[in-house]
Amino acid sequence: MAEVTPSGSGGPVKVSDPVDDGVLEIRGGVGGISFQFEELVGGARKLDDLAGELSGVEVEARRIWEELCPYQNDQRSSGTAALIAVGEAQRSVQAVRMELQRIGSQVRASKRDYEVAEAAAGLARTVGITSPKELVDSWMDFWRTGVPSESAMELLTAGSPLTLTALLGLSPRLFGQLMRAEARAGRDLPAVGPLVRSLTEGPLSAAAPRPVLVERAETVEADFEATPAGLLDRIRLVDERGDGYIEVVEVENEGHKAYVVVIPGTQPGAELGGSNPFDEAGIAEGLGYGSIEVNTAVREALREAGAEKGAPVVAVGYSQGGIHAMNLAADKLFLAEYDLKYVLTAGSPVGGITPAPGISTLHLEHRADWVPGGDGTPGPDTRNRVTVTMNNPVWTEYGTAPGMGPGHAITNYQEGARLVGASDDPSLVDSTAVLSGVLGAGGTATATRFALSRAKAPEPQAPTGRISRDGRPGPFPQQGK
Repeated sequence: MAEVTPSGSGGPVKVSDPVDDGVLEIRGGVGGISFQFEELVGGARKLDDLAGELSGVEVEARRIWEELCPYQNDQRSSGTAALIAVGEAQRSVQAVRMELQRIGSQVRASKRDYEVAEAAAGLARTVGITSPKELVDSWMDFWRTGVPSESAMELLTAGSPLTLTALLGLSPRLFGQLMRAEARAGRDLPAVGPLVRSLTEGPLSAAAPRPVLVERAETVEADFEATPAGLLDRIRLVDERGDGYIEVVEVENEGHKAYVVVIPGTQPGAELGGSNPFDEAGIAEGLGYGSIEVNTAVREALREAGAEKGAPVVAVGYSQGGIHAMNLAADKLFLAEYDLKYVLTAGSPVGGITPAPGISTLHLEHRADWVPGGDGTPGPDTRNRVTVTMNNPVWTEYGTAPGMGPGHAITNYQEGARLVGASDDPSLVDSTAVLSGVLGAGGTATATRFALSRAKAPEPQAPTGRISRDGRPGPFPQQGK
């Protein structure tokens, strides 16, 4: 943005680029470019209002000057001098008014330039164009870890849904219908959502969502740390409890109760679409169906844990769990029952999920972790949404299988969360302050764990021997017919 400053004032008005805080690259929040422009445009509106007032002063000064014109032949000290003074005052007011209007127009022009640049960058990523530096970094990360980087995965996923549709033998017609349905519904989902739906309605029908049953397991006292690192530690403990568990932590904050929903990452199963709702099929439910069944189970778990309607809630999830946590922020049924204040995700592809207004979110990613790029959409730069990318180098040990890659390890994200808590970056300070405002300082809390299980798939109907006109087996005959 060009430097803009009123004549004789302190210094130029500037917009700061995304900042690096050590190994952390921070995007969004109160220090993000979008919010800075929002503040500047708000200031430009006030300058316009002030310019309008000055315009009225300018008109009044002109009127007074015209009324003084008949006295210009009087004594110079009273006639001509008065005309000159009023005329100069009018010109000075005019100069200030024009300067204010110029600043406002340049702020708006800069914002438009930024939006055009963002749109062009998004289009370039969609067609697979990236910067040379990003390309070199991706190759270096692949050499160190043996898995794709986050940016490489974003490029692949953003530009390839139609290609994947063809390679997987799916119907382009079905894919197009699903895309149109998403657009009509007004959902802000990337193309990976309809792609997932086309898979579950075709060759991967076992991954289609099914009802999730909730069973209370145990309630224990917990030493709770109300920080991003403390929330991720709860995920580790829940995951150690076994497959299919979530946790609801009840926290006392200044006499009021708040609740934390803890959702683990993917827990691979022996078969796709088995009893564990967090197996690989859970990813399909999260990306393609808005976590419709898991969200229902979370609401039931909160009720069982004693959360009353309207209670403040914080949701935290790792990997697949982060998808479910963010989907809570976009679920009208959940938000009608509970006041979701804050969502923390780690290593999760959630860029295409738009939370309801007023919900603060913090997303931890690692540049060498391909999972957050799985939806092909980078995290938006908005006032209430902060994305932190960790840039510290990580390696896969020689002779070992890379698996999901070292960048995706939850221990890696716990270290990143500790750095977030210690940072003095304004976006991170503001984000963690929101979390503290909901949960307080932490301390002894009550943690209730729930075992979630996916209902059995319906048994396929056996053919009756009757053949319909299109050659498919007919329905079972009804009694009395």
